[in-house]
Amino acid sequence: MSLDVLALVLAVGLVGPLLAAPKRRGVPVAVGEILAGVLVGRTALRWVDPSSAVLTFLAQAGFALIMLVAGSHIPVRSPTLRPALGRGVRLVVLTSALAVPAGLGVAVGAGTGHGWLYAVLIASSSAALVMPVVQDAGLSSSPVLVMTAQVAVADTAAIVLLPLAEQPARAGRAVLGVLAVGGAGLAVFLIVRELRARGGQQWLHRLSRRRNFGLELREQLIIVFGLAGIAEATGVSVMLAGFTAGLILAAQGEPRRLARQLFAVADGFLGPVFFVWLGASLDLKELIDHPGMMALAGALVLATVVVHAAARLLGQPLPLAVLAGAQLGVPVAAVTIGQRAGLLRPGEGAAILAAALIGLAVTAWAADRAKQDASPQAAAPPPAPAAAGQPGS
Repeated sequence: MSLDVLALVLAVGLVGPLLAAPKRRGVPVAVGEILAGVLVGRTALRWVDPSSAVLTFLAQAGFALIMLVAGSHIPVRSPTLRPALGRGVRLVVLTSALAVPAGLGVAVGAGTGHGWLYAVLIASSSAALVMPVVQDAGLSSSPVLVMTAQVAVADTAAIVLLPLAEQPARAGRAVLGVLAVGGAGLAVFLIVRELRARGGQQWLHRLSRRRNFGLELREQLIIVFGLAGIAEATGVSVMLAGFTAGLILAAQGEPRRLARQLFAVADGFLGPVFFVWLGASLDLKELIDHPGMMALAGALVLATVVVHAAARLLGQPLPLAVLAGAQLGVPVAAVTIGQRAGLLRPGEGAAILAAALIGLAVTAWAADRAKQDASPQAAAPPPAPAAAGQPGS
């Protein structure tokens, strides 16, 4: 891949912010970037080759950073989240219980035999999509906190269960991979906490601010890419590594300066590369060649919406219940793992990703409705970011 192709990828990625710009009826930035990738990739113009080793490498690095940012937005330090955790877990139990028969039923109808994989997909959520919506709209009600807890638990569980559901024959290695990444993440957290207690990290950050060394950003990149290397070596998705690194950051408190730096790298560079690459990787013509896969995509969307809407039975407002079903990282990881291992049928990967994209349209509606419902509270300040532990940084 040449530098002019990288420039093209970043240029077409501007479609995302342009489509997201309208205050009303704007779509999530990621959706526009993926659609731009579809236009220039395998489905249409073929200007971008998603099989390029360099582009794939940059995209995987972007995926890890996106999940890092998503994990860092989980308010693990917020005392207001803990009372909502119990209700959030109950919602996850409900959606999971419904997702199992739904996934098995979809697999029978499609004739793929991947019922457990579909169950994980249907039950999953995406903190990377939901948390920015919550923060942008300033949503802070009790049901929103319950949804936040639900998304965090569902996202974490799906990340852990995905390799087990997709490759049951390699469940042992998948479990070892999850334990390796989780164990390494715990070790990093303990080391960082000890450095904080001894004042070493604060000294490092002061030096970085004074001399413009960017040490905080370098520290986080070392952590996330180190965990991602362990994930790749053990055969699990870098999604798990990125999310683990984000939870570590959320638990210790994210300096505002670091938040701006991560935003610049993730949202300004590697994130758009990942989403455009993802769109370019899709060959939607496979759905035309395999009409049964089009039905699979529709069935996955319908099952996901219905299963998550069932949270209304436990008192969640319908827009928030549907919003919790936003999906991105888990379907991407499912297709990535499945294609590398040759597990998916022709057109099945395109169907899974197409279902996630169609589901984003439903998510956009749910987000818009949630904003409208919260409009009387619009004057209230948005909730503090999950990990804003050092306001003076």
